[in-house]
Amino acid sequence: MRHYYTADEIREAEAPLLASLPEGGLMRRAAFGLSTAIVRELVLLTGGLSGRRICAVVGSGDNGGDALWAATFLRRRGVAAAAMLLKPERTHKPALAAFTRAGGRVVERVPAATDLVIDGVVGISGSGPLRPNAAEVFAAVDDAGIPIVAVDIPSGVDVQTGAADGPHVHATLTVTFGGLKPVHALGDCGRVELVDIGLDLPPTDMLGLEAADVAARWPKPGPKDDKYTQGVTGILAGSATYPGAAVLCTGAAVAATSGMVRYAGSAGPQVLSHWPEVIAAPSAAASGRVQAWAVGPGLGTDDTGAAALWFAMETDLPVIVDADGLTILAAHPDIVTGRSAPTVLTPHAGEFARLAGAPPGDDRVAVTRKLADRLG
Repeated sequence: MRHYYTADEIREAEAPLLASLPEGGLMRRAAFGLSTAIVRELVLLTGGLSGRRICAVVGSGDNGGDALWAATFLRRRGVAAAAMLLKPERTHKPALAAFTRAGGRVVERVPAATDLVIDGVVGISGSGPLRPNAAEVFAAVDDAGIPIVAVDIPSGVDVQTGAADGPHVHATLTVTFGGLKPVHALGDCGRVELVDIGLDLPPTDMLGLEAADVAARWPKPGPKDDKYTQGVTGILAGSATYPGAAVLCTGAAVAATSGMVRYAGSAGPQVLSHWPEVIAAPSAAASGRVQAWAVGPGLGTDDTGAAALWFAMETDLPVIVDADGLTILAAHPDIVTGRSAPTVLTPHAGEFARLAGAPPGDDRVAVTRKLADRLG
């Protein structure tokens, strides 16, 4: 399971370590993990390490210090390391001193013959798009096709929302420290790698499933299991206009290895032609025993579609609602507010706007929580 934390939560967790470690110790710990990730990336991209060429684009503050220390560690392993300082007067001085002692070169621009660029411009305390000089640097890097490893977050991308309202870094890989931030789920980060730096982080309510989490929860049939212990999924989807939605939705339930899949609606013949193992009925009321409902794709928003949604929502079973089902819910939110059984809504931005009365905007986590609270 992936856990996501706000920038403030990360800073709060860092405070005890910063107080207990020697000055600069936590930065070097993070930078060593960053350099290790870059080593793997260089080997993946170029087949080796010694003699490969990297350039750190360095901003002010700790993010730039992380990049310089990582470049220092790489230089000690035989990598040709350069650094472009965007604000020389505000560069992290101890990191720069270590970098130059290790044989790193300070340059005026990113050399053309560079195998990888480190984005050390803006960290989790920054906001807004890249400044013009940094934007020009990374536009040239993109034009040259040089891979970029971002330090903590891609510069110019908002740490909380993942929004990029202007020029920003397009990272191949983002290496972050201690805990993942919302940007790593929502933003343009490329691949994301988490470096453990020893933070003691509390539980969080923003989670992301990984393949192993799904596998751990997947029911495994035993000798005494039958279709009911494996779960019966009911599908209320499709219509005369959109029979294909019924075929696709039902097929997904079959592929998910439900113990049995029951389809209820007008597209029964089309569904059975693709999935003969499915049990089809003309209506939800005639569908028989079901243990969870999926409702909405291609259902239509007429009285027939609304009646199907009402049927599922008035049960005490888990229900997942999508597509036309969400449009019906937007007009009749009372259908969901009184439910106590598990209910999952899966809107895209337009459907969300109908449900919430306004577009989601940049901070999708906050507005999703607000809508979930409103709907109970």
